[in-house]
Amino acid sequence: MTEKTTKKQVGFEVVHLDDLPPTQCPCGTTRRAFAGTADAPASLHRVVIDKQAKTHYHKKLTEIYYILEGEGVMELDGQEVPVKPGSSILIRPGCRHRAVGSMTILNMPIPRFDPNDEWFD
Repeated sequence: MTEKTTKKQVGFEVVHLDDLPPTQCPCGTTRRAFAGTADAPASLHRVVIDKQAKTHYHKKLTEIYYILEGEGVMELDGQEVPVKPGSSILIRPGCRHRAVGSMTILNMPIPRFDPNDEWFD
């Protein structure tokens, strides 16, 4: 029985974000759960935003950001929106965005994250 088959038979998958290796991303450092799970409808990322986050957009992905800690602003299509713990932001495909400030967020890309769908101007 393959791991994939086992996952489907069990009906769930558990990931501890702290156990995942950190990866550099346009926003800082991320730990990505379910990004490599072929049948996952979304992925979940915990991202530590650094002050050098790059403006980017996605052609297919919708993202939902949830601010866990820290404060700053989200730049969304040129508008600055203040954010703090508890803020949620729905970012549709084509919206140029970046987080500015020192914060930790949860990010849920829908469909699951695809590294080929990160675009920079």
